[in-house]
Amino acid sequence: MVCGRPLTGGLDTWFQTLIVSSEKGKSDTAGSVLSGWKDLPLELLVRIVSLADDPRMVIVASGVCTGWRDALCLGTTNLSFSWCNLNMNNLVQSLAPKFTKIEVLSLRQNRPQLEDGAVEAVANNCHELKDLDLSRSFRLSDRSLYALADGCPHLTRLNISGCSNFSDSALVHLTACCNELKYLNLCGCVRAVSDRALQAIGQNCNQLQSLNLGWCESITDKGVVCLASGCPNLRALDLCGCILITDESVIALANGCPRLRSLGLYYCQNITDKAMYSLANSRVTGKCGPTVRKSTEEKEGLANLNISQCTALTPPAVQALCDSFPGLHTCPERHSLIISGCLSLTSVHCHCAVQAHRTGRVLMSTYHAY
Repeated sequence: MVCGRPLTGGLDTWFQTLIVSSEKGKSDTAGSVLSGWKDLPLELLVRIVSLADDPRMVIVASGVCTGWRDALCLGTTNLSFSWCNLNMNNLVQSLAPKFTKIEVLSLRQNRPQLEDGAVEAVANNCHELKDLDLSRSFRLSDRSLYALADGCPHLTRLNISGCSNFSDSALVHLTACCNELKYLNLCGCVRAVSDRALQAIGQNCNQLQSLNLGWCESITDKGVVCLASGCPNLRALDLCGCILITDESVIALANGCPRLRSLGLYYCQNITDKAMYSLANSRVTGKCGPTVRKSTEEKEGLANLNISQCTALTPPAVQALCDSFPGLHTCPERHSLIISGCLSLTSVHCHCAVQAHRTGRVLMSTYHAY
């Protein structure tokens, strides 16, 4: 919704002023009063609009009068156009020059509307932008990425999943200029994500924590190795459908990304037991490494792993991984180790599932004893 600047005065005070102003005979004792709704102070106006459930309210309110428009444009930092099913492109182009303080902007679409001109308008006016969602923007081209690179260098979150027209050259330029990126969703960006692009991400975005590369089928071990060596803070990585990667990629991640909590390897059928043992061993060596901080997150290690359709894996290797990372669960209540499509792995169980089985056996033994 809408976020305003920190309040400089209590809301109760402003509401009291409004109440007093409506009582004609008492205005003299109230000090300065508001002459009408157009005189609402910025902090109160932004707070009122922020209480509305409809994200369109801020745009409607900005058209009431010049004062409201100026107040909302200066006080609004979070804006969503995802509700717009028609004319999103024109609406964004007309409003971008007004809402220059936007930090979080969602332009996610149910059907393609957005074109490069709208993104360029955002980049030319919203230089404080940090979080941008452009997912499913099938009409956008490299022009949009180049504009964002030049106009929004402080981006920390970018979702361009499904934007299949971007090239790797534009993505390389973006990562070179926006090196504060922490969350990047490139799922389905088939042309943009190459080994060259991953090398650029590894070199420029060392603060990166989450990266989705789902179904970017052209990347190989070369790109993932560069990524692992350059992004040690990586916590979540989705490589589902990256059919060319092998054990070399997983080994690089195990050695270079000690904070990794979530890893997607769905349909990566070149992954073998060697990769699983490498991840399991990284847990052991990570405990003793002098440079690894003993935070709770790092102690827990992997908590989500998708190895569905990785048919080359065997139960001993996956069980060793389960034993090393207590956060991986096969039990229905938590189910964070996903092994669907791997019939050979049905004998793999997490610690709590084993404990539940043992408890059940004890109870059955006690029952039969009576």
